[in-house]
Amino acid sequence: MQRAARLLTISLAMGCAPPTWAATEESQAWMTEHVTIRAGQDNIVSIDSSQRARSDGKSGGEQFLARIGIDHRLTPAVQLGGGVAYLKSEIDQEMRLYQQLTLAKGIWLSRTRIEQRFFDNADEASWRLRQRVQASLPIDRAKRWTLVAAGELFFHLNRARPSDKTGLAVMRHQIGVRHPIARAVDAQLLYMRQQNFRDGRPDVVSHIPWLTLSWRL
Repeated sequence: MQRAARLLTISLAMGCAPPTWAATEESQAWMTEHVTIRAGQDNIVSIDSSQRARSDGKSGGEQFLARIGIDHRLTPAVQLGGGVAYLKSEIDQEMRLYQQLTLAKGIWLSRTRIEQRFFDNADEASWRLRQRVQASLPIDRAKRWTLVAAGELFFHLNRARPSDKTGLAVMRHQIGVRHPIARAVDAQLLYMRQQNFRDGRPDVVSHIPWLTLSWRL
């Protein structure tokens, strides 16, 4: 996982770099409900929904995201999977297919995801690459509290609409804690800084508290 560690370091360094344009700031609040179901020895089904309250109505206002996927374990450290997602905002809606490769070792997790995004106002799919690196570090002797830190980069690979940009489009940094609150139920609370890069205009930087409740069945 040395490569994963280097990617996270680079991502965090990029997040601290001064922007060329003065960024536009906004606030959001996210809530996610996540369920994982073990389907056999090597398969895990994931179902989640997210509600996203956003202060900037010009960028789509509030959003709802629902997703279902399956991951197959190839080795103890490697999973291959994919799924489908649906996202609806106040101005458009999106269907999304995705495929992903997940690598895990010790406290490190690296996920590479390719998405095909179908919008109701575009004639072709928008392809996006997402690279995420996460560290999860227990911080108490009983290992009930876990510090979570992550970085993720989003790259747009084509232009499905004239207004789309290609290349690096979004950067996320997250830090927070995870703690079990009941049998097979965890709560995770993160602060996320999300930066949307825009050509010829100030970037949009969002400050987001994000609460996730996870059930294991």
